[in-house]
Amino acid sequence: MKIFAFHLLNDYSGSPKVLMQLVKGWVNEGIQTTVVTGAGRNGFLSNLTGVRYKYFTYEFASNPWIRLFRLVYSQLRLFISLYRVVTKQDIIYINTVLPFGAALLGKVKGCRIIYHIHETSMKPAILKKFLFGIAQWAANDVIYVSHYQAFLEKTTFRKVHVLYNAIENTFLDQAKVNRIQSNVARHILMVCSLKEYKGVHEFVSLAELHPASLFKLVVNADEGVIKKFFEHKNLPANLTLHATQTNLHPFYSWADVIVNLSRPDGWIETFGLTIVEGMAYALPAIVPPVGGITELVTEGVNGFMADSRNISELTAKLTILEQDETTYTYLSKNAAHEINKYSEDVFIQTNLRILKAS
Repeated sequence: MKIFAFHLLNDYSGSPKVLMQLVKGWVNEGIQTTVVTGAGRNGFLSNLTGVRYKYFTYEFASNPWIRLFRLVYSQLRLFISLYRVVTKQDIIYINTVLPFGAALLGKVKGCRIIYHIHETSMKPAILKKFLFGIAQWAANDVIYVSHYQAFLEKTTFRKVHVLYNAIENTFLDQAKVNRIQSNVARHILMVCSLKEYKGVHEFVSLAELHPASLFKLVVNADEGVIKKFFEHKNLPANLTLHATQTNLHPFYSWADVIVNLSRPDGWIETFGLTIVEGMAYALPAIVPPVGGITELVTEGVNGFMADSRNISELTAKLTILEQDETTYTYLSKNAAHEINKYSEDVFIQTNLRILKAS
């Protein structure tokens, strides 16, 4: 078995991290794996042992028309560069719907094509229609990261699978060593992309309303981008901002609560990897009341749900965690127990069964 795994933008976000885990599992199984991704960036897919690499040119642009042109150009170059390399016997594994050139390549070559779809919120709508249309036409199998996502799309793929993301064994081992037991919430953490729809402004407002607690916001952006994003905003003294991090363990160890404040009107979470990582540190969570992320958190059991647009509801839930030791301890204990559902070994073995199925 040979796998060509495609991912557009290699960085330190969730989707390349999931692919990294799978790639390591494939290599350990003796599967010849080639990672095909954009050149010139370091991320979770960089320097993996036993992996072959192919690169194409792609650079993100804030202007949507320039970004679209670069996407199309990158996929054209991808198709041309791999046309003589890929054979009918190879598996084309497409991580997210963005590398549509890989689907065209696989279709022309007669390969088995597997899509691993992480996110379904995409703008503009015409781009989503195009990319999902390609996937609908080309895919033999599609893997979703939650039942919500599979239900939401209501697609007619030949074979549909649901595979929850998993926590790395090495991450879990380190979390068990670093975990610090708390009785109440005094340190609140959010890890996300630097986008308004991710609820970053709501997180700032939450910090302003809870001056006795400390807040840390870790975003997938550099210092210059962060400074520009908040240049007209007065940030509270109890909030600190952090640029892209390759090691989040110090932040999870510091935290008492992990939050995801994505706005339901702008971004529906299909999973929520940072919430699972927080569970490894026994952190109660506050998450949106919609999307696949609701499959990770049970209200009043290992966390709470709150719409970040309703700041009074959000602050009320956080106040409970700050003041009620019994509730906090109960939620923390359950969060630590829930992590067992997201075993990396089970995740990889389930994925391998999908790959080996006819």
